[in-house]
Amino acid sequence: MSRIRLHPSGRTVDCRDGETVLSALEQAGYALPNNCRAGACGECKVKVLEGQFDQGMVLDMALSRTERAGGYGLMCMAKPISDELVIEFGTADAKPKLFPPRENAPFVVTDRIPRTPRIVELRLRPLGQPLRYWPGQYVMLGDARAGAPPRCYSIANAPRPDGEIVLQVTRIDGGPTSGWIHDRLAVGATVSLSGPYGTFIGDPSVDSPVLCLAAGSGLAPILALTDAALRRGYRPPVTLLVSAATKADLYEQGLLAYWQAKHRNVTVRTTLTRAPGEDLTGRIPAVLPGLFPDLSEHSVFVAGSPSFVEDCVAAAKALGARDERIHSEGYVSQHIPETPPVERLMAGVMA
Repeated sequence: MSRIRLHPSGRTVDCRDGETVLSALEQAGYALPNNCRAGACGECKVKVLEGQFDQGMVLDMALSRTERAGGYGLMCMAKPISDELVIEFGTADAKPKLFPPRENAPFVVTDRIPRTPRIVELRLRPLGQPLRYWPGQYVMLGDARAGAPPRCYSIANAPRPDGEIVLQVTRIDGGPTSGWIHDRLAVGATVSLSGPYGTFIGDPSVDSPVLCLAAGSGLAPILALTDAALRRGYRPPVTLLVSAATKADLYEQGLLAYWQAKHRNVTVRTTLTRAPGEDLTGRIPAVLPGLFPDLSEHSVFVAGSPSFVEDCVAAAKALGARDERIHSEGYVSQHIPETPPVERLMAGVMA
């Protein structure tokens, strides 16, 4: 057993032998940004001030050689090998914000709905206690026996009393898990979910206009966040801007139209990138300036592929969006190549 100390708050978290720093923090309720959980995206990059850790092999694009030399590590992979690990974490008043995740919670597939030619929706009901989660978080689903390693999927609905969880899964060419979900996972099957994970949850205390940008199944966490906000009576303007290649790739248009008709503060816009759109045409970074010349007072939520997220975040910043009000969720491939022998990183005491 090791101890993780959060600097500058001084709070401590116990970490079991073989457990990652990220997992230990989540079990204690601490929110550390993360995405791929496989050492590929760099979201969970943290500076280690004291102690030693082993993070195996991680990708250079997620953690550069210069960052490694400076004591940084990826907490989704890092496992303490000293009695104490001191990491930079937030402010002096750092407090737990997350629900501790659970592993292998049993659920039954109660329905599956084709949403587009490449997206299928799963509706899952818990056999035991419902998972407690924040809208915008994700779970891991897979079946190793079926050759489908666990993958991350955002929850597409706000928490419900019956514990139902909705996932919207895009078919990835050559992807074993998405292929299993699309082709073999049947209604009535029992599956295991692990989670919740992620910090794409925003700040409930912020009372500002909201702009949500989504492409493909990146719409899933946006649906959950919007559903929860509207249920609690969120009043500032909320704009959902959804991008798709063609009209056939748009989905949930009925629900979005209902929200817009029922809530006077909700506006829904759609744009197509490979066909003339009935509303807008073109990629979101291109059409955004004509819709929002000034985003300095907005909270911005972006979800989709990494390239989509990167381009949208850059466009939002160019229009004045502030870093602290930009929240993003990019789906990074978790297919990690074969790795050489374990790389051990040591972090000494830093001044």
